[in-house]
Amino acid sequence: MNGMTSIRRTGLVGLAGVLMTGVLLFTGPAKATAQAGSNDAQIQADVTKALDNKRFKDVKASVRNGVVTLTGTVDLYSAKLDADNRAHHRRNVKAVQNQIEVAGPAVDDTTLRDKLAEKLAYDRVGYGTTAFNAFTIGVQNGVVTLGGTAYGPSDKDSALSVVANYPGVKDLVDNIDVAPVSPMDDRIRLAEARAIYGFPQLNKYAIDPAKPIRITVVNGNVTLSGVVDSQADKDVANIRANGVPGVFKVVNNLEVASGGSEKPEKEKPEK
Repeated sequence: MNGMTSIRRTGLVGLAGVLMTGVLLFTGPAKATAQAGSNDAQIQADVTKALDNKRFKDVKASVRNGVVTLTGTVDLYSAKLDADNRAHHRRNVKAVQNQIEVAGPAVDDTTLRDKLAEKLAYDRVGYGTTAFNAFTIGVQNGVVTLGGTAYGPSDKDSALSVVANYPGVKDLVDNIDVAPVSPMDDRIRLAEARAIYGFPQLNKYAIDPAKPIRITVVNGNVTLSGVVDSQADKDVANIRANGVPGVFKVVNNLEVASGGSEKPEKEKPEK
């Protein structure tokens, strides 16, 4: 009889444990949601304070269960990014839904692309890496897509900042690759620069730092880009680039300026 009583008690204790676990499982998420909701007022105050700047005068923030939703307008795309960043760094914020629209002036895509190309051409002139950056720019309905290869992270960040702070940019897609750190590639870059700019026919492209022959090197593979005056200059640059020791392959993407003589391009030699 005592054995049966013990078994029954053990069974009741086990059943109570199961029921308690079930209660905890069902109340856990609800409790977490309630706690998140109780922080909403404080989050709202913190985010509002963080956005207390004239750049965000037309931006509103709402909070629900720790999720911040930003709405309104700003003049520059960089302000939209900044607002998002400020909201994300507030305590107890779980996520940010950035629905801010970039107002500012309306600029047609062709004009915007040309202006950005000019800005990027002169970006970081004097740092010694301009000739080793090769960016591409695409613009559609104010949405800018940046591609190409940057010499280093600082060059990439600077290019993105230039675009984000330019009036008329509604959104920015970052497709820029950063060349890997490589002593061998650095040696090839310097050797290529000497071989190309040191040649009398081509040293004119070193005069304007914003319009050089761009030299991209990744794992020993060299890509030339930019605009040259003639097909002869393009061919000579290709020959000089291929003459540098340690180069695996040269891809010549140089374009000949309108009015310059250009002939059909032959297959690039590989080394």
